[in-house]
Amino acid sequence: MSWLEPTNLLLLACALLYGLMGEWIDAAILLAFVLGISLLDAVQQQRSSHALAELARLSAPRAHVRRDGQDLELATDQVRLGDLLRLEEGDRVAADAAITEAVGLWLDESLLTGESLPVARTEPGEQVLAGSLVAGGRGWATVVAVAEATELGRLGKSLVTVKPPLTRLQRQTRQLTTRLSLAALALCAALAVIQGASSGDWPRALLAALALALAVLPNEIPVVLALFLALGALRLARIGVLARWPAAVESLGSATVLAVDKTGTLTENRMGVQQLLTWPDLKNWQAGTPLEESHHQLMELAVLASRGDPVDAMEQAIQRLAADQLDDTEHLHPDWPLEREYPLQSNLLVFSRLWRDGDGDLQLAAKGAPEAIADLCHLDGERSAALLAAADGLAARGLRVLAVARGLDGVPVHGGQASSSGAGLPEDVHDYPFEPVGFLALADPLRAEVPAAIATARGAGVRVVMITGDSPVTARSIADQAGLPPGPVLTGPELEALTPQALAAGIGAVSVFARVMPQQKLQLVRALQAAGEVVAMTGDGVNDAPALKAADIGVAMGKRGSAVARESADLVLLQDTFSDLVQALELGRRVDANLHRALGYTLAIHLPIAALGLVPLLLPGQALILLPMHIALLHLVIDPACTVVFEALPASPGLMRQPPRPPEAPLFGPDTWRHSLSQGAVVMVAALVLAFWPDTDTESRRSLVFSLLLLAGGGLVWLNGDPHSRITAAGAGIGLGLWLLLMATPRLQRLLSLASLQASQIVTLLITTAVALLLAAVADRCRLRPSISKLANPSEKP
Repeated sequence: MSWLEPTNLLLLACALLYGLMGEWIDAAILLAFVLGISLLDAVQQQRSSHALAELARLSAPRAHVRRDGQDLELATDQVRLGDLLRLEEGDRVAADAAITEAVGLWLDESLLTGESLPVARTEPGEQVLAGSLVAGGRGWATVVAVAEATELGRLGKSLVTVKPPLTRLQRQTRQLTTRLSLAALALCAALAVIQGASSGDWPRALLAALALALAVLPNEIPVVLALFLALGALRLARIGVLARWPAAVESLGSATVLAVDKTGTLTENRMGVQQLLTWPDLKNWQAGTPLEESHHQLMELAVLASRGDPVDAMEQAIQRLAADQLDDTEHLHPDWPLEREYPLQSNLLVFSRLWRDGDGDLQLAAKGAPEAIADLCHLDGERSAALLAAADGLAARGLRVLAVARGLDGVPVHGGQASSSGAGLPEDVHDYPFEPVGFLALADPLRAEVPAAIATARGAGVRVVMITGDSPVTARSIADQAGLPPGPVLTGPELEALTPQALAAGIGAVSVFARVMPQQKLQLVRALQAAGEVVAMTGDGVNDAPALKAADIGVAMGKRGSAVARESADLVLLQDTFSDLVQALELGRRVDANLHRALGYTLAIHLPIAALGLVPLLLPGQALILLPMHIALLHLVIDPACTVVFEALPASPGLMRQPPRPPEAPLFGPDTWRHSLSQGAVVMVAALVLAFWPDTDTESRRSLVFSLLLLAGGGLVWLNGDPHSRITAAGAGIGLGLWLLLMATPRLQRLLSLASLQASQIVTLLITTAVALLLAAVADRCRLRPSISKLANPSEKP
């Protein structure tokens, strides 16, 4: 509860002391301040809770169902009995259901059973349980139980089982506040004993010690951190980037490499077939022209080598072209039964499907990377080189090239014929004889905003690395269009041949990786990290999960990404676009910069308050300048200035022209300490001057000092924020407004044990405040000059 915070407990102790001393009005005022600070904390917590609740709503898992003939995407709590639930690889099962149809469906039920290996669920009527993960295959199932009625609901388990450890910033904050608090309490206790023993006035000595503790304890720091990260996560969600937990916002400011997929991230994921090229006669077809008979077999085999309900953008493009050009022909075979699929392998990038035609014969079709098709067809060196040269001619135009092959007549199996029942089919697709029949060249246009976004990232000192399954020629062409730097292209097979040390040593010169399998992303992440990079890695498939977990910032795709990829990631791109990731990088840097502004301001304003609290303990007989009620009132200025003003400040113009923040950088670096202590020291000297102003009574001195802290506190908000921002001006006006209210309300002055200031005292106050802020501004300008010079001349060595 907020009233159990250290600041409130100290104020309650002070109120109790005032009550024991018979000063009931002062005790009542402190209790009112406790109430005010508690309400302010409650508002801040409500803002954080609202941000977290909004994030929870956005990150809630979604289910794909068919209801009354309509395909819908719903939150899991909206799934009803009788809905037809779609099960795709990587999806989390949203409800208990009975299978209606399935192809190669394997489920990971470890969340429920603890069994680590996936189990097959392919028979109609077989039950699938909510919380299971589709590890492979696909299918449909009828919902039979939802919510608490599911097996998962009865067990009372939650899908959200990941509790992330404390981040670097959270650990540093906890260490700093713990050390400062212990040091402050030890100092206060020691000084209270010394003064109490020397003066004999133990209540006054204890009150002075409690006032010092109030001044020194950095109670705002954990509050500021929690609120900044929660609201930063909510701001990310509003630009289409979902932070799965608020602390993920912290890591963005340190990213040095953005490793991104090409398809759907840099490109529009709107694939279309642009060219067909038959083999070996090299007859060409261009999009927009009628499909000649010579290209019908090529398209027929491409369709047979694709899934019937594809998710992959290339297969969708193939199906669209076939529907447009081959409808009502004998080249489409929706009635043929599928005998077997041969999926992609790490050493053979080919997808093959085996069908049984209307005459009962086996028909085999394959599509994949041209070099893999050449290998599958066992072409000799000369014919393989000719095939790959034709593919490279298409790829040089930036087209993604797939080669298509067919199984030879009869499909011999191990030297013999397959039986009519399909028994004895080989496990390895290499056991079939193939011949190439041609190429499909597809185009996925580069997103219009990508070149500018890559330029922004590179200007911020962040490398962009493109990872794709395309050929090296296609990948280099797309990279050139996107504005990636020139350099070598490293392929997946070359990755496998390199040792981790050799890869880490050479990876800095490579911006394009081609023919990369999903599982090789983990190898890339580790190599980049070994080279000293802080890596943000994008992924969308089940196989991407290890790389997303290993990356410093895992980024999953919201539209095409699997549930397991989203669960493994720190961020989710709701629109799958690279420009959103660069915007998130900028927003992360803004949150980090504003957080350090707020923490620096907190440190600066606490220094003069702490010094004034220390004076009566070091100088016996010296009256308390700042009473606990004054320190409590100052908290009502400091807290909203930190959590409202600084959090809302826009990014500074040069923020994305600065290098990333080193991940090992401390919470308060040397520059932050110098900046905060110089500002705080200037205000402290001004406050001590007024605290000992000659020929002035205690209440007048107290009024001068308290007024100075109100005005200077607002001035430090303006100095630490953006001088041109209305938000900063409003923050600076908090202190000025409170001071004017005090000056205009004699009754309030009496309640706070303050005196009305004479005209000469007001002039003294204003001149002292102006001089203090001017000196603080000069110190700030001297501090910033080297940074501005370095920003203007980035090549200049320090």
